[in-house]
Amino acid sequence: MARVDDLKPETLTPEQKAIHDRIAGSRGGTVRGPFAIWLRNPPIADAADKFGTILRKGKLDQRLFELMVLLVARHWSAQYEWFAHVRHAREVGIPEPVIEALRHGRTPELTRDDEKLIYDLVTEMNQTRTLSQPTYDRAVAMLGLDLVIELITAIGFYTMVAIMLNGFDAPVPGGERPLP
Repeated sequence: MARVDDLKPETLTPEQKAIHDRIAGSRGGTVRGPFAIWLRNPPIADAADKFGTILRKGKLDQRLFELMVLLVARHWSAQYEWFAHVRHAREVGIPEPVIEALRHGRTPELTRDDEKLIYDLVTEMNQTRTLSQPTYDRAVAMLGLDLVIELITAIGFYTMVAIMLNGFDAPVPGGERPLP
């Protein structure tokens, strides 16, 4: 059960309305998840939306980006985050057996080296809260320093999103709980 009710459109301040409309415009016409909560604090909602948009439109391949988000969502058992990104993961080519393995907390069978790197790096960051030199070196060799910076930044952003969602028990539409 959500701890914070969504704001009603007629109660939005002009600042909230402008941010709401911009967020809704880039997210299928609705404001849900952490943005529905952040909207109560317009500067945070605005900054989070802009930062998230920069990361989503970054240089990291969308397949790798969505794999990263699913790994973070699964680590935190962030139901809404999983719900919001699993469709995108399918659209960008993450195979269903990989998605199901992640959903159930199992190691997926990955065939692509770049996907194995993302899995290893995100898992290492989630489990140890640091990155070993061998994994760092492998990431820089495969992706380049700029993409490693983008990737680790995105892990941090989506970890923040997961914490917001879990802390406020943000609901999934229809009351679903997609993660076991």
